[in-house]
Amino acid sequence: MSHAVEGSLYFVFANSDVHPYLLHSGHLLLPTFGVLAALGLMAALTLSLRTAALVGLNPDSLWNAALFTLLSAFALSRILLIATNLHNFLAYPILLLTVPSLTSTGILLTLLATLIYLRIRNLPLLDTLDAWSPPAALIWAFLALGHFAEGSDAGLPTTLPWGIHIPPIRIPPDHTRLHPVALYAAIAAAILTLLLLRQLKHRRQPGDTVALALASAGTLQFLLTFVRQPYPYTSSATYILLDPIQWIALGMIVVAAIILLLPRKLVTHAV
Repeated sequence: MSHAVEGSLYFVFANSDVHPYLLHSGHLLLPTFGVLAALGLMAALTLSLRTAALVGLNPDSLWNAALFTLLSAFALSRILLIATNLHNFLAYPILLLTVPSLTSTGILLTLLATLIYLRIRNLPLLDTLDAWSPPAALIWAFLALGHFAEGSDAGLPTTLPWGIHIPPIRIPPDHTRLHPVALYAAIAAAILTLLLLRQLKHRRQPGDTVALALASAGTLQFLLTFVRQPYPYTSSATYILLDPIQWIALGMIVVAAIILLLPRKLVTHAV
């Protein structure tokens, strides 16, 4: 690599607005996203102790259920990753296990495992989901901050003064600024956390809080897609109509409507 290219790369990263590592010393890397994700999980678990009391659940039971869900998501995603990439796993086991692996199938299996766990532990579904709603929004805020720090949620070009540089940028340096979508999401998630806590204190029926959480988060995610760079894989006619995040957002809104429209006892005893 020439000195001119090295200098250009230095200029790009020195003038970018992303900070993917809190610590980078030799082979020691401390990713900002990982630290923020860990802090978010701890903060959410701590908050769940308070929200459990607000809905009349045992805090320890809700804490254990949350830990089970998190561990299930981690274990099931890794099992699916290994099963679909067995040859690569046998060749590079450690490298493969470091790859992000949470897929839609993994999420679905995690939800199924969580429903079974709640059934076994006799935890009411809607009360549990209500208690989990503010902590889930809080996790979203921390994860969004992590994406903002590492520059992994790129927005569309903007002339607004708060636009940011996200590498890689062409050489010579491109001074195009992008919408800080992840920062928008972090702010929205933090506000949503406070709103859900307030609503949880005054909820009228089980399911009100989770319905508000799903409808609000779905609406926010749908709106954010208008300033986020489009999904890159658009060969499918489904993705041409709407991108995957928009479909998921609409699904969240539909589920919120179903919870509000169905008799709550029917939903509560569905587990």
